Amino acid sequence: MDYGIWSILPPLIAILLALTTKQVFISLILGIFSGAMILTDWSFFAAVNMTLEEIVAIFSEAWITKTIIFSFMVGGLITVISASGGVQGFINYLTQKRDIVKDKRGALLLAYITGLIIFIESSITSLVSGTVARPLTDKYNVSREKLAYVCDSTSAPVCGLIPLNGWGAMLMGVIGVQIANGVVDGTSAELLAKSLPFQFYSIIAVLAVGYYILTGNDWGPMAKAEKRAAEKGLLLREGATPMVSEEATATPPKEGIIPNMWNMILPILVLIFMMPLSLYITGAGNILQGSGSTSVFWAVITAVTFAGFLYVIQGLMSLKEYIDYIYQGIGAIVPVAILLITAFAIGNVIGYLETGEYMASLVEGRVSGAFGPAIVFIMASLMAFATGTSWGTFGIMMPIGIQMAVAMGAPLYPTIGAVVSGGIMGDHCSPISDTTIISSMASASDHIDHVNTQLPYALANGAIALVLYLAAGFMI
Repeated sequence: MDYGIWSILPPLIAILLALTTKQVFISLILGIFSGAMILTDWSFFAAVNMTLEEIVAIFSEAWITKTIIFSFMVGGLITVISASGGVQGFINYLTQKRDIVKDKRGALLLAYITGLIIFIESSITSLVSGTVARPLTDKYNVSREKLAYVCDSTSAPVCGLIPLNGWGAMLMGVIGVQIANGVVDGTSAELLAKSLPFQFYSIIAVLAVGYYILTGNDWGPMAKAEKRAAEKGLLLREGATPMVSEEATATPPKEGIIPNMWNMILPILVLIFMMPLSLYITGAGNILQGSGSTSVFWAVITAVTFAGFLYVIQGLMSLKEYIDYIYQGIGAIVPVAILLITAFAIGNVIGYLETGEYMASLVEGRVSGAFGPAIVFIMASLMAFATGTSWGTFGIMMPIGIQMAVAMGAPLYPTIGAVVSGGIMGDHCSPISDTTIISSMASASDHIDHVNTQLPYALANGAIALVLYLAAGFMI
């Protein structure tokens, strides 16, 4: 059934309510319910039942369940690492022994560099950079919004630009279908590689983060947040609600423990290096064909288990204390998990309504080839903003973009780059995006405050990218 313009209503309701009420959970529930009303032909009780069933049905998808468990386990890992004295030891090393991080710029650069070198999975990128840098950014009165921006803008963009991960496997898969169908020639790896220089938004986003860190020339809501933190010492806006509790994010070392940075570094190294190993195993020897959800699941379980052995063997804590800290961290992540569940559920409802296909149909076949990359970038950005998923946008927009490029005579590589960049930009702007939610969690920021402060930067970067796509369309 073709729902036409009605298909836009659920994401529109969820996004507008989230931005105006700042109650993301209620906004997502109402977005799901409005979609259920449309799908059940405006039957109230049937829509209520469908809303509840869709939330429950989320757990029938193994990859979603693994992602939620991953979030819980990361919460436990963060808490137990803090209790072990690992975080405090790392801070002492950087600020006292080595005098490496001396100010807020150094603290933010630590998060930035961490985000650049960990490109194995966007969630892990955000979580590691946030976990490592947050104690230092807190020490130097950096707003949580600024840290969330750094975590968010060095996760998906970097994973897209260095696709030796699940992102690369996904993108080559959707490109490969078009090759198999005879739409374009070549190999999926070749087409993806040649499109990387045309991921304009991703490139600009990464460079812009470095610029704002080095110069401190913040503007808009971010400037106000940084001024508040610097002058009043308020890392969060008064009345703001961090994605995880302050108690969980500031777990002190267990009494009597001598801080040691290796108690943080070793579990995180296990987490990082287990990811490509898991991709290799699940991909039967081909890292690009591995399962991203299974790999992050294996990685965090291994890291949590390793941390338990490391701390108990050293006598830092008993097994019972270790388990109690894990439970404490898991409890702090419950709000995040609830938001992820509802974000995935509204994504499914939007899929039933074929929102993406409707948005794509509005311009398909109606524009000149020279405008192709720019049009595809705008379409992918709007789709990712409305649906809250960059990967879902890739799945819908890649075949449409490639077919449009061939039919219109638009340059192919910039068009593929526009799909990826548009999906990432829309994801950065969307309050219902799971990666945006995780970045808020990693930095312990208020989620809507993160969205509001990042949005102007994302739009400015997107405007520059749009100009470059227009230039590419006419020049290539």
